[in-house]
Amino acid sequence: MNVRDSEHMIAQLNQKEPYELTDKIEDADLIIINTCSVREKPVAKLFSEIGVFNKHKKPSAKIGVTGCTASHLGDEIIKRAPSVDFVLGARNVSKINEVVDKKHAVEVSIDHDESTYEFGEYRTNPFKALVNISIGCNKSCTFCIVPATRGEEISIPPYLIIQEITKSVDLGAKEVMLLGQNVNDYGKNFSTSDEPCDFTRLLQKISKIEGLERIRFTSPHPLHMDDAFLEEFAYNPKICKQIHVPLQSGSTSLLKSMKRGYSKEWFLNRCEKIRTLCPEATISTDIIVGFPGESDADFEDTMDVLEKVKFEQVFSFRYSPRPHTKAALFDNQIEAEAASKRLTRLQERHMEMLSEMMDRQLGKMHRVYFDELKPEGRISGRSDDGKLIFVKGSEELLGQIRNVKITHTSRAALDGEIV
Repeated sequence: MNVRDSEHMIAQLNQKEPYELTDKIEDADLIIINTCSVREKPVAKLFSEIGVFNKHKKPSAKIGVTGCTASHLGDEIIKRAPSVDFVLGARNVSKINEVVDKKHAVEVSIDHDESTYEFGEYRTNPFKALVNISIGCNKSCTFCIVPATRGEEISIPPYLIIQEITKSVDLGAKEVMLLGQNVNDYGKNFSTSDEPCDFTRLLQKISKIEGLERIRFTSPHPLHMDDAFLEEFAYNPKICKQIHVPLQSGSTSLLKSMKRGYSKEWFLNRCEKIRTLCPEATISTDIIVGFPGESDADFEDTMDVLEKVKFEQVFSFRYSPRPHTKAALFDNQIEAEAASKRLTRLQERHMEMLSEMMDRQLGKMHRVYFDELKPEGRISGRSDDGKLIFVKGSEELLGQIRNVKITHTSRAALDGEIV
């Protein structure tokens, strides 16, 4: 989502002046730090980065801070770092040309509606398209700052989504990644009077786009994984068989405290349904360890889900209190040392499981869509089920889907040869 916001900003800027990207601070006329605030660490890192950029940039270069941290800190960023020229919130991307030449401009309204705004065309990778289908979030998870930085959820009209994907396909993309805080909650809120369209129906519409071969999406919410959605995921040949199902905790009591809206049993039922309908699918998840009030028994429930589902990928973190969230005010915070020990145990067990899973890939065949050149005469792409795969090859393979036999495995990626 942040990558797509960055692409939108570049597209907007290019409508005003012909900017070019550079990796050298000394050459830059404009430096934009696009931020996340889901965890505490990126926020702390922001001011360190500002100092580095200010030290090495040329005197005339401008620094802008954008994204979620910009939304929740606003003009405090300029107070703490006067070298910052403008601050632009995550809900105000289309306004970048309004603030770029306005010293100490701050635009951070979370009520601004960009759901029908048509951004210019710019993509960092022409072979795959990132496409927003909604903005904001209507959930009230007690650990999450997103509703306070990206505002209320609004769905982008289907015709605009179809239009954007069609344009990207015409320019060479064969794969799309649909983006939203809760993609399968799509269609609940439109800012215009659009025809009713839920996420399952949207997937069916997108599947009809000629030339589009692969559809991915992130992230669905476990609460809205009804049978119709899971059947569409399993049986639609254009939908890649990789699905992210954010667990957060395996404890029903903690899930209630988190205001997630589902139980451990519901989560396991949905994952079992996925495995039954689509045995070849891979399931990834998010897990928070050390949430306020987490007991040893609560953590064991999380470990139990890990063992039962056997996630192919786990994004796991120690709980981080965030401003504007209810959980930050809970009086039963977990000591950092205890939370760290639990996180280490969870991650080590998952690494064991992942090693076993990846070792079983040796000799298997995958259909791989190649989209990125790598050093030393290699090229990478992803299989239908989301595995990162490398082969020897050159740019002629970019944008192609080829059969690959796996010849070497590791926990992070696979090596293979085209057959």
